[in-house]
Amino acid sequence: MTYTIVMKILFISPRYSGGSGGHANMLAQKLRKQGYNITLMHIPHIPIKNLKNPSFAIFGMLKALFSSEKYDIVHAFNVPSAFVMKFVKAKKRVLSVHGVYAEQIASLHSTGISSVVTSAEPRVLKWADKLTTDSGFVKKIYKEKLNLDFELLPSPIDETRFKDIPEVSKEKNQVAYVGRDSYEKGIDILKSIESKINGKVIYCTNVSWKEAMLTLKSSAILVVPSRMESMPFTIKEAFYLKIPVIATNVGGIPEIVQDKFNGILIPSDDPTSLLNAINFLLNNQEEAKRLAHNGYQYFIDYLAYDKVLPKYIKFYENLLEKS
Repeated sequence: MTYTIVMKILFISPRYSGGSGGHANMLAQKLRKQGYNITLMHIPHIPIKNLKNPSFAIFGMLKALFSSEKYDIVHAFNVPSAFVMKFVKAKKRVLSVHGVYAEQIASLHSTGISSVVTSAEPRVLKWADKLTTDSGFVKKIYKEKLNLDFELLPSPIDETRFKDIPEVSKEKNQVAYVGRDSYEKGIDILKSIESKINGKVIYCTNVSWKEAMLTLKSSAILVVPSRMESMPFTIKEAFYLKIPVIATNVGGIPEIVQDKFNGILIPSDDPTSLLNAINFLLNNQEEAKRLAHNGYQYFIDYLAYDKVLPKYIKFYENLLEKS
């Protein structure tokens, strides 16, 4: 596949691993292979909870202000990156938001911080020429909340990364949790029923991506008990690894998990439903295999990079043609 427009694009993210940052890093690699000039902006920050994002934004704004580099497009991944994006010299500005940012902050921080973010969010989002998200749920919420239009662009995962994940033995009745140890992820709900599960739960909360994938690959089930979500990468990774998924029916999850077809959906904040679903799949291996097979096929059809990358290239080309 050959593309005619060679662009100079700057990506901005607080980090380039995991979540939207990992997506930005992988997208950059794929675009470079197509001949595009992609730069990742690396910005230091103070590694203290309430200072990470403010310090990232301040240092990033200073870096952008004093840089003489000019770009065709600057693409910021998440709201804090928008403060840097605003000061980059570029023809067009793109902001990707994976989740409803003000709601995420409200679940993680104090009321004071949450109120500041809520008041600033509408202004910050309008700095971009184009807003994107990977979730129809997020697109809908922002339209209703702020009357802002988002373009839907999937966040794929790159199956070539899994070449470094060796074959592992399956651990019978092992249940995997992969995500942050935080309230919105619902980890406390899983822990509350752990003693009643007919198996062993492994929590991957502060480990490398490779270690998390090794655990996931050796497990019988992935559990995503979130109270709040956009479009979890770990579900897509489980699909690729052919691990059946049990997840809550929140955010963008039902956009990729079809209940009883390629996974099991349960209500959020419902320990009983979560327990019943886990023990059901642990005791029904044929059903688990069917769900895993369908999840893998869904990945191949909709989430593989060769299916999604052309959409990003078309998006950038169309944006630049309008400048």
